[in-house]
Amino acid sequence: MKKPLVAVVAGPTASGKTALAVEIAKKLGGEIVSADSMQIYEGMDIATAKPTEEEMQGIPHHLIGFLNPGESFSVAKYKTLALEKIREILSRGKLPIVAGGTGLYIDTLIDNTSFLDYEASDIRVRLEERAESEGMESLYRELTEIDRPTAGKLHIHDRKRIIRALEVYYATGETISKQCELSHAEESEFSWCVIGLTAKDRSVLYDRINRRVDVMLDRGLLEEAKDFFGDSRSATAAQAIGYKELKPYFDGEATLAEAVENLKMQTRRYAKRQLTWFRRRESMNWLYIDEMNQEELIKSACDIILQKGETNGE
Repeated sequence: MKKPLVAVVAGPTASGKTALAVEIAKKLGGEIVSADSMQIYEGMDIATAKPTEEEMQGIPHHLIGFLNPGESFSVAKYKTLALEKIREILSRGKLPIVAGGTGLYIDTLIDNTSFLDYEASDIRVRLEERAESEGMESLYRELTEIDRPTAGKLHIHDRKRIIRALEVYYATGETISKQCELSHAEESEFSWCVIGLTAKDRSVLYDRINRRVDVMLDRGLLEEAKDFFGDSRSATAAQAIGYKELKPYFDGEATLAEAVENLKMQTRRYAKRQLTWFRRRESMNWLYIDEMNQEELIKSACDIILQKGETNGE
């Protein structure tokens, strides 16, 4: 018996995921579920490149701008909400199209990763306090002793994930690496067709990133960023590329030109990390934005999805 088909459009920032996902939805009768860890927040529109009403072209988009930036969120919560939306879309006889650049969100759905449940506690607060007083090197060494496989995947200054890994261990008694071993026991209820966008000539992607930053500034990125700093939302804003790079300008520590150039550089680095992440997935169907025009990209993506739909029960 065939599993319901879900399409995915993944890739680095500025590769054209939103536009392609919308065209696929128009051609194949779909709705889009965002897989972007920053587009979930309300108000953070320009920096996160949320699709405008015009760009959505009437196609329903889900999990965009629904959360207050002051609220906590997790990949486990994302999985729960995304699966709900996918099932709803399928119940309407439509094709769910997961689109975004947050690899962890996408992997969690495709691999059907499960998560250990535990009560919220003050463990994270204590770990944050230790990070301030002892430094991240101390917490990293501790994680290496407790969970060497997880520590080996993390940079010594990856504060968020190191603290998360220690929190999981101290709250549940299980390491994240052990959890990962157990988390893929059940196959997904869906058949996944994953389209990846990239460029053979990396400079093509980098040029698109630079142009996108310029467009964001024209749309009011400076004003949006300024609104976020100084209120309760600033902790979330501080994590978002597009805000934190502008803070030195607001603080009088850099010129606007210097801040913008740094923003472009950090966005290019982010795109490189995204590509590294997505290349690990063997089932990715790569399409090259520097070798195809938009019509060819749309046709190729739709053909791949339709073929997957015909063969996923074999």
